[in-house]
Amino acid sequence: MGVSRFERFFRAAASLDVDKNDLKRYSDFVDGKLYDLLLVAQAAAKANDRDIVEPWDLPITKGLQESIHRFRQLDEEVELKPILEQLAAHPLLDRAPSEETEARYPEIIGGLSVALAETFKIMYPDVKNPQTKHWEGATAIFDLLL
Repeated sequence: MGVSRFERFFRAAASLDVDKNDLKRYSDFVDGKLYDLLLVAQAAAKANDRDIVEPWDLPITKGLQESIHRFRQLDEEVELKPILEQLAAHPLLDRAPSEETEARYPEIIGGLSVALAETFKIMYPDVKNPQTKHWEGATAIFDLLL
């Protein structure tokens, strides 16, 4: 992943200074949250007797949808979407995602990224460079809610 774009994104999203050491934590975060969303989507597809996970199966909340919109605005400046496409690999599930569903992954990851950056600022308003304890706190919130 382009470390400089990653750094610029977090600066633009929440005035945070992250570095390449944060990249692994970030990658683990987006992998885990995308997987969580896909697990719920898979259950919805199964409940509706479909073998394919459609976009409407993804549990996109109002807040996440708003974060996706903010990501789109930020992405014009930072151009992170091509890099997020690389992170958008998904694990094998019982139900395969449709092409339309897979095409949404980069923006969903972008929305999660904006929400994560904003969560740092809400939980730790004075933090400029998130440390391990900040990452753990922010990801715990997402684990609780997603």
